[in-house]
Amino acid sequence: MKTYGLIGFPLEHSASADYFNAKFKAEGLNAEYKPFAIESLKDLSDILKQNPSLRGFNVTSPHKENILNHLSYIDPEAKLIGAVNVVKIKRGFLGRKEFWGYNTDYLAFEETIRNLDLPPFQKALILGSGGASKAVERSFKRLGIACDVVSRTPQGAQKSYHDITPEVLTSYTIIVNATPLGMQPYIDKAPEIPYHALSDNQLCYDLIYNPEKTEFLKQAEARGARIKNGLEMLILQANEAWEIWRRS
Repeated sequence: MKTYGLIGFPLEHSASADYFNAKFKAEGLNAEYKPFAIESLKDLSDILKQNPSLRGFNVTSPHKENILNHLSYIDPEAKLIGAVNVVKIKRGFLGRKEFWGYNTDYLAFEETIRNLDLPPFQKALILGSGGASKAVERSFKRLGIACDVVSRTPQGAQKSYHDITPEVLTSYTIIVNATPLGMQPYIDKAPEIPYHALSDNQLCYDLIYNPEKTEFLKQAEARGARIKNGLEMLILQANEAWEIWRRS
C-alpha cells in the first residue's frame, strides 16, 4: 500500500486525510493518507523511517517555508514563491530517496478568484506574511491584481497592522486572511483590523475552512461584505497535489 500524508502543527483542523482517503476508496486505489503532526522538521526523519511506503506529503503551517532546506529539487514556481506545500518522494541515483517540492496553493487560490468572476480594477490586502501569504501574493501578481501584505513584523514594502486605518482598509476590494487566526487553537481570534470600515463593496476571503465561518468572516459578513472560506482552495490544491504524486 502506498502512503501519502500531511506534515504540520497543529493538524486537528485539517480535512486532508478525510478528503484523500475518501478519494482513494472511491477510485479503488490501494493507498492511504495519514496526518503527521510535527512541531519541528527535525522530526521528519523519524516520520520517513517509520513510514517506508511514503510516496509524498503535503506541507502546512508552520513548515511551508523551512521545508525548502530539506529538498533535493524545488520547482521554479515554488522557488519564486519561497514556499512549498507538496513534496514528492522519488528514487534517484542508486535508489536514493529524493524530495521534490512544489506549490499548488497559488494555482488553487488563483482558480478560486477566477471562479468568482470579479469586476476589473481590484486591489487586494493580504493579512499575514507566511508561506500561504506568499502563494496568494503570487496568484494576485499573475492575475494582474495589485496587492499589499500586512505583517506583525513588516519587511520592505510590507505594512504593519497599525498602518491599516479605516480609510486605508476601504481602499481595498479584496481582503485575505492568510494567518492561522480563526482555526484551532485560535478559533475565537481574528486579525486586528478596523472591521467597522468594511462594506458590501468588499470581498473577505479566509484561507481557513474549519470552522466554516471564522471570526474574521463573521465580522466581515456583519458589515455586509461578501465572504468566502478556503474549502474550494483546499480541494483544488489537493487535486493538483495528487496529479504531481501520480506522475512517474
